[in-house]
Amino acid sequence: MIAIIITLGTIGILSSIPLVAIFTAHKRSSMKLQLQMMEQETELERIKMESYAIETEKLRLELAQEKQALLEMEQNHRLSHNDSK
Repeated sequence: MIAIIITLGTIGILSSIPLVAIFTAHKRSSMKLQLQMMEQETELERIKMESYAIETEKLRLELAQEKQALLEMEQNHRLSHNDSK
């Protein structure tokens, strides 16, 4: 009877080792996936920020061009107004 209990106990310990290994492998795999996901999210945020900076610069240039065009129109209007006097 004691030999059976010892044998069952030994089998129980030996059979739990592969379960721990399976759990550990799963945990590692899960953590690797989480790391990859975080890296991809970080890259996405970097791209978003870069896109935002480019769009901001584009709008700044457009605004400067419009301002310049308005100043030129105003200057031409003054010149034509002065010429007519």
